[in-house]
Amino acid sequence: MRKTVALFLSSCVVSAIAGISTALAGANITVDAGTGEIVSQQDAFQRWYPASLTKLMTTYVAFRMIQSGQVTLDTPITMTANSVKEPPSRSGYKTGSELTLDNALKIMLVRSANDVAMAIGETLGGSEEKFSGLMNEEARRLGMTGSHFVNPNGLHSDDHYTTARDLAVLTLHLRHEFPQYARYFDIEAINYGTKKSQTNYNALIGRFQGADGMKTGFVCPSGYNLIGSATRDGRTIITVVLGERTINSRVTKAADLLGKAFEEKGTGQTLDTLAPYGSASRDVAVNMRPQVCSKEAAGTDNWDGKDAEGHLVQGSAYLTRMDHQPKTEDIALLPAKVNSVGIEMSRIPVPKPRPDRASLTDASNALKAVN
Repeated sequence: MRKTVALFLSSCVVSAIAGISTALAGANITVDAGTGEIVSQQDAFQRWYPASLTKLMTTYVAFRMIQSGQVTLDTPITMTANSVKEPPSRSGYKTGSELTLDNALKIMLVRSANDVAMAIGETLGGSEEKFSGLMNEEARRLGMTGSHFVNPNGLHSDDHYTTARDLAVLTLHLRHEFPQYARYFDIEAINYGTKKSQTNYNALIGRFQGADGMKTGFVCPSGYNLIGSATRDGRTIITVVLGERTINSRVTKAADLLGKAFEEKGTGQTLDTLAPYGSASRDVAVNMRPQVCSKEAAGTDNWDGKDAEGHLVQGSAYLTRMDHQPKTEDIALLPAKVNSVGIEMSRIPVPKPRPDRASLTDASNALKAVN
């Protein structure tokens, strides 16, 4: 009897935890970009891991540096030894390769390349840590009170977090302060030397009427995130969707929120007047790993949302199939730097200190022991 009760209580605890996690999953906010008026929201102040949505802040810092005259779109971005080691998604460029900031932004925003994002941060900031400091300075200035960044690409760290509300603030500042750069956010595809063009991870582009941005993101702890924007008849709506369980569900959720927002009026509240809400647990980031990347999740949620022909299955009435081949922009590296005898500098190995004799002897003895 005691064993049965214990099992029952254990099951209840697990169910309760799962219920809390499920209730928090799906944080979102939808805003009229022209007025700042909120159309809908759910857990907008809940702390979340942004994943590659982080790259919008990286972009914002870059735009601010262009605005202040510190850099230009032609500034060379160097692929450092540190940046090329970043895990996928990545461009695959070799150490020492250079490309313009213009092209680096395109690769980062369209294909979410972690290596290129890191290279942008290290080139513009001097180091990953210094650039992250710039990101946090901008976040404080913008009033993103629930955010903290530790890298320019969004790879997971427990100390790297944000909220749906803060991401909406950032998105609106990007659109309002830098309308001249809107072209970076609705590129359908790019080709940077691969065998075929690489389409935008944002599946709203070309499939949702008026879609014109912004960015996707995914790591196991964050779930599938998407910030979408669309403009119709001069009215722009943005939506932030966090913590969906599949690629398909995040675009479906974003499309539904955007579509309904164009049909509805705002709530009267704005991002400026919205007061923080939720329990104290909102200051602990939700971890979606058990729901997204566990063995149990893999058994039911590993579908990529595409049919047998590779077309995205439309899970929302507001989505349509793309009716044309994605328009592709070509990306090229800058010419390789060469030394006085014509050897590419990136191909010259970095000299290493010669080991002393004692070290060589130790290594030889160790090798004999293994064999």
